[in-house]
Amino acid sequence: MTMITCFIRYRIDPFQREAFQTYAENWGRIIPRCGGHLLGYFLPHEGTNDIAWGLIGFDSLAAYERYRARLRSDADGRANFAFAQEKRFILRETRSFVTTVAGTFCLPPQMAA
Repeated sequence: MTMITCFIRYRIDPFQREAFQTYAENWGRIIPRCGGHLLGYFLPHEGTNDIAWGLIGFDSLAAYERYRARLRSDADGRANFAFAQEKRFILRETRSFVTTVAGTFCLPPQMAA
């Protein structure tokens, strides 16, 4: 079965990086409970300082829709959305849905002898 990944690109206020980190850490508890396979949130490290990502996997788009419904009814999820709105550290958010190319995902490094 091919997993569908929701690839979320955030433009964040670089002066509120810690607030975004708290937001992402909160999703670490909420997303799995609501049915998403959290692949991770990523903060800028070097280079551009205002782009962050979140990746969440689903078995299908129907599974994503069920997840979204559960997320809307989850008290912690609603509180985390409210936290982001109150602090205004997310300047822009876009979502894309991608599938994994077979034979390319999570390959371990192969060290030369």
